[in-house]
Amino acid sequence: MTETPPRNNAHCSIPDDPDQSTYRFIIVAAKRARQLQGGARPVLPTSSKKPTVIAIEEVRRGLVKYSLTGQAPDAIAPEPAA
Repeated sequence: MTETPPRNNAHCSIPDDPDQSTYRFIIVAAKRARQLQGGARPVLPTSSKKPTVIAIEEVRRGLVKYSLTGQAPDAIAPEPAA
């Protein structure tokens, strides 16, 4: 039985950065993919035609700017007990 070498899935992996949220990475990449599907131009040259692959790579390299909205979980005051 021949063993096949593992595929290079670097373009599919989520960065393992403790300061960044995996959920945030996915949301930002999904929104960027929607922009690309809507006609926005890619920031980096790529041979891929898939908007999701392009968006993931752009977000991973830090080429997509985003800002956090809403309150941080620490800033939300607990309700007083009744």
